[in-house]
Amino acid sequence: MTYYDITRAFDEEMPVYPGDPLISVKQQENDGCRVTALSMSTHSGTHIDAPSHYIISGVTVDRIPFETLIGEARVIELPAVFGSIGRYDLEGKVKGAKRVLLKTSFSGKRDFSDNYPHLTNEAAEYLVSEEVIFVGIDTPSIESFGGNGSVHRTLLSKNVICAELLDLSFVTAGVYNMFALPLRLKGLDGAPARIILSDISEEYSRIYIRNDI
Repeated sequence: MTYYDITRAFDEEMPVYPGDPLISVKQQENDGCRVTALSMSTHSGTHIDAPSHYIISGVTVDRIPFETLIGEARVIELPAVFGSIGRYDLEGKVKGAKRVLLKTSFSGKRDFSDNYPHLTNEAAEYLVSEEVIFVGIDTPSIESFGGNGSVHRTLLSKNVICAELLDLSFVTAGVYNMFALPLRLKGLDGAPARIILSDISEEYSRIYIRNDI
């Protein structure tokens, strides 16, 4: 089995959405034992948005069903999209998938840019109509910079779980097994996550991990 770690390596240099708490990593040693203090938001790095991120009565990140987070996922490549991802960009590409991962021109970039690819309301509504239960994207947010939250609400109000800031730069379009496990942060709105893909048909083991982004 071939495994692809589509989680960005966590460090202080990764893109942070403007207004979110900055990431701080401080190591200290006491009596030969090393301990690291981390300061971050629940939406730092590769992370998962729970419905409670925008829906007051929504499911919190520790209560997202495993059957949503684990299963087959389709990677859709959108290399020519540099702004809005519209319904027309997705039509005919979901192909019945319940979990969709969007690979865009932002994948692999280290610096924040406010014109990153993002879903429009119409695209979010289309994914809901296709009965998608999980949508991931390789950009800082599934919604446009300075958006009003409507894209998040369209998805999260229907319990469509969102994952943001993936690294899909070395993954090609197709169907994979996905394992997306957020930290079990009780009652919270989101959490950093380790998200792994594996090929469905391979018989031997290889692991692909990028540590440079």
